[in-house]
Amino acid sequence: MRRKDREVTEIKELIQIIDQCKVCRIGMYDNTGLYIVPMNFGYTYENNKLVLYFHSAKEGRKITALKENNNVCFEMDCEHRLITGDTACRYSYSFKSIIGNGKVVFIDEVEEKKTALSALMKHQTGKDFSFDDKTAENVLVFKIIADEFTGKYHP
Repeated sequence: MRRKDREVTEIKELIQIIDQCKVCRIGMYDNTGLYIVPMNFGYTYENNKLVLYFHSAKEGRKITALKENNNVCFEMDCEHRLITGDTACRYSYSFKSIIGNGKVVFIDEVEEKKTALSALMKHQTGKDFSFDDKTAENVLVFKIIADEFTGKYHP
C-alpha cells in the first residue's frame, strides 16, 4: 500500500469496517474479459481466516466465470463523505475500505448453505434467520476464502 499512513492493520478495526459494509464487489475473469459484480454478503472471521458468503441464481455469466476460474479479488467500502476545500485541489473524500484476494468455493451441502445464508442475513439485517432445506436447495451459495485482505481509512 502506497499510503502506509492510511493503512488499517488491527484485525478488530478491519472487522469493524467489514461490519459497516453491505456490498462487496467481486472481480473475476472470463473469456470475455474482466468482470465485476456488486453483491450483498455475509461473513465469518474464525481462526484468522476471513470467509465471505454470497447467494445467487444458479446460472449466468458470474457463475460460469467462477466455475472456470475460482481466483477472485474483492472490494468493499463505507463511511463516504466529501471533504470540502477552498480550491478544487483541496477537496478530498473520506472513506474506509477493504480489498483482498481469494478463492471461490461453491457450497453444495445443505447444512453449510443454511449456515451461510443465515450469516448473510445477519450481516445485512442484524437479525437471526433460519432456512429450511427446500429454500437452501433453491439457491446457489458460494464463499470466498480470503487469501489476504487489507484495509484503508481516509479520515
